[in-house]
Amino acid sequence: MGYFRFRYETPGTPPGTLEAATGVPTAGLTLRLIDYTEAEFVEREVDSAAACTPYLERPTQTWVHVQGQAAPETLRELGGMFGLHPLALEDVINGSQRPKAERYPELLFVVLSEPAMTNGRIGVTQVSLFLGKDFLISFHPGPADPFEPVRARLRQQAGRLRARGMDYLLYALIDLVVDQGFPVLEAFGDAVEDFEETLLDSPGRDTVRDLHRIKRDLLVLRRMLWPQREAIAVLSREEGGLIRDETRIYLRDCYDHAVHIMDLIESFRDVTAGMLDISLSSVSNRLNEVMRVLTVIATIFIPLTFITGVYGMNFHDPANPLAMPEISWRYGYPFAWGVMLVVAGGMLLYFHRKGWM
Repeated sequence: MGYFRFRYETPGTPPGTLEAATGVPTAGLTLRLIDYTEAEFVEREVDSAAACTPYLERPTQTWVHVQGQAAPETLRELGGMFGLHPLALEDVINGSQRPKAERYPELLFVVLSEPAMTNGRIGVTQVSLFLGKDFLISFHPGPADPFEPVRARLRQQAGRLRARGMDYLLYALIDLVVDQGFPVLEAFGDAVEDFEETLLDSPGRDTVRDLHRIKRDLLVLRRMLWPQREAIAVLSREEGGLIRDETRIYLRDCYDHAVHIMDLIESFRDVTAGMLDISLSSVSNRLNEVMRVLTVIATIFIPLTFITGVYGMNFHDPANPLAMPEISWRYGYPFAWGVMLVVAGGMLLYFHRKGWM
C-alpha cells in the first residue's frame, strides 16, 4: 500500500484528458459486478466493462466495483457506458483529490479518503464513487478490497440493503470508508499511551523523533479527512433526486461519525503536542541537572586550584622572611591538604543549605 503517493497530470494537459499514471502498474485489475433486486442476486467477475451491458438493460440495480489501478482505456469504456464525465474520470486516475461530492447530469460523483495504518505508518487511499439512478460504480486502487462486508450483506436476502435503493448502497459504502478511521485512531491511542510511559521512564532523542512523526501523521490525516465530512454534508443536502429523504438520515449519521473522528484527531494532536513539550522540557531539565552538577564540581575546584597554584610556586629561601615557611615546615603538606578539604567541605555544606545540590 502506497503512502501519500500522489500523481498529477502533465502540465498543460487539457482538462478531461485521461493519462496513465507513470510507473504505476495496471496488472491485477478486477471488475466485480453485482446485479440485484429484493428477490434476485447475481455476483460475478467480468473481463471488461462491455460485459456489464446486458445487466444495464434489466430493471435491476447494478453495482460495478473496480479494484486496482484502472487503465485509461477501462475508464473510457466505463465512462461511455454509464455516462461518466471525463473530468470525474480524470479525478479517478489522478488519485490525489480531496474528498468531495459533485453533481453531474444524471449522477453524483463522490471522492473519499480511506485511512489505514500499516507498520505504524499512516496510509490514505482514494475511493471514488459514481451514483446513478439505478447503478453505482466504485473505484479502489489498492490491492485489498475494502467492500467485502457490504457485499456479504447484499448476499443475504433478509437484509435491508437489497430492499432499498442505490442511494442506500452509496451510504453503506461511505459508512464503511468513514468508519475505517476509528481503528486507525485506536492504534494512535495505543501508541500515545506507550509514549506517555516512555516519557515518564526514560525519554530520549528517539522519543522526540517518534512524537514528531506521530504529530506529522496526524496532520496529514486531518488534512485528508477534514473535507470528508463536508462532502458527506453536501450529500445529505443533495436535491437532485438521487438521494431520498429516508437515506439522508443515515448520511447524517455518517456525518456524525466523521465529526467524531475529527474530534479524536484534534484531541490526539493536542495530547501529542503536550507530550512533545513535556519531552523537550524533560530533556532540557536533564541537561540542566547535568550542568548544575558540573558547575558545582568546577566551583569547588576553583579555590582548590588556587591553593595548589600558590604552593606550586616554590619560593623557598630560609633567609628570606617573605618566602613560604610551609615549604620547610614538617606539617606543610598535610596542612595544605587540610585547608583544601576544609574549603571543599565548607562549599559543599553551603551549596546544600542553599538547595543548589
